[in-house]
Parts: sequence; structure tokens; C-alpha cells
Amino acid sequence: MQRLNPVTCQGRGRRCPGREGAAAPARITGVSVQLNHTIVACRDQQRSAAFLTGILGLPPATRFGHFLVVEADNGVSLDFSETSGEIASQHYAFLVGEEEFDAAFGRISERDLAYWADPGQTRRGELNHRDGGRGLYFEDPDGHLLEIITRPYGSGG
Repeated sequence: MQRLNPVTCQGRGRRCPGREGAAAPARITGVSVQLNHTIVACRDQQRSAAFLTGILGLPPATRFGHFLVVEADNGVSLDFSETSGEIASQHYAFLVGEEEFDAAFGRISERDLAYWADPGQTRRGELNHRDGGRGLYFEDPDGHLLEIITRPYGSGG
């Protein structure tokens, strides 16, 4: 992995034109860009992580420092962090298979959770069929808007 020195802006003899000695962002080569993790603010880590793993059918969360970590099948993790401050609602979308959608939808229905076909939450109790798939939105215990979809947006259908 080649990184440019952030102080000298050099790497393998490269210099930043017109910026001798200036700081520049490090450049990573040979690695694709992938989301690795995101931090999810919550009031109660156990409750929030158990809610997500329970609905999606994922393995139980694991501890990493002060985070409680839920890992999706693609390796991206949601790291739950407790706060007593204000929690701004965030949106987290999960691409799932048809069987996983049916199972998650069943759990949402069993818990009598509200769900919507749209992010504006105007079409309560409906599914959407964007790109030939199925999708819905629902809230977690802290008001984050979660979404499950069976087809990526823009994939056609």
C-alpha cells in the first residue's frame, strides 16, 4: 500500500506541484473503497443491537471497546454507542434476499411494528416494489429509520 507522506506530500519520489512541503491527503492504492462501519447513537446498546439482530436474523452483537457491534453478512458493521445527548435520526438500508425479506417482514408483523412503503412515512402498512423488488421502512427503538430492500435502487425491473 503506497501512502504519500502528509507532511512532505512525497511518496516514491512524487512531490505536490507548487506545494513544496505542503500537507496533502494520503493516497491509498490497490484497495477498493468500501464502507467498513458506522456508529449508531442509541440510549441502550443491548436493546438497540438486539432489536436489529432480531429483526434481520443476524448473529448476536459482539463487544469492541465501548461499542456493541452488529455485523452484516458483507462485513459492514453498525457499532452501537450509548449517549445521553440528543439522537438525530439516521437512515440505514439493508439489501436482503427474498427469504430474508419474508422472515424479517414476519418478525416486524409479529411485533406489530409500524412500517411504511416510503421514507416520508406517508404510506403506512404498505410495501414498495421499486426496481421489481420489495421494500419497506420501519423505526428502531431510538427513531432511526431502517429499510429492507430486495433489489438495489437503480437495478431495473
